Amino acid sequence: MLLVFVIICLAVGRLGAAITEPALASWYRGLAKPDWTPPDVVFPVAWSLLFLAMGIAAWLVWKTAERGEARLPLTLFFGQLVINVLWSFSFFGQRNPLLGLICLGALFVAVVLTTLAFSRVSRAASWLFLPYLLWLGYAGALNFAIWQMNP
Repeated sequence: MLLVFVIICLAVGRLGAAITEPALASWYRGLAKPDWTPPDVVFPVAWSLLFLAMGIAAWLVWKTAERGEARLPLTLFFGQLVINVLWSFSFFGQRNPLLGLICLGALFVAVVLTTLAFSRVSRAASWLFLPYLLWLGYAGALNFAIWQMNP
């Protein structure tokens, strides 16, 4: 079952990448960005590691939970995966940094709620979500800066 959760997460990441890739050369690279923007190669590596950690965390919750205890945490988990793809669609697919920022705010809230729900079942699962929350904070700051620099 671990493999199933990891594959689901990596597939979500691949879907987001499929939405993102067409906009990279034609739109994103031409945007004004802050000096602290990482090189493009950092994003797929970071997201792959985050999706791997998410899959492991979800599996830990599924494996550890008592009967019925995993329903809410895993519902929140799958909900945040949907919002994650919606961010790619909003920012890159629609080429709209403001819409992306709004979506990213919703994603951050969903991930906080998922992390809290995970913590009630598995401390390790909630800790695996900490890098994701940190990355979303950084991504939010970057998204906001791009929105401000490209009126």
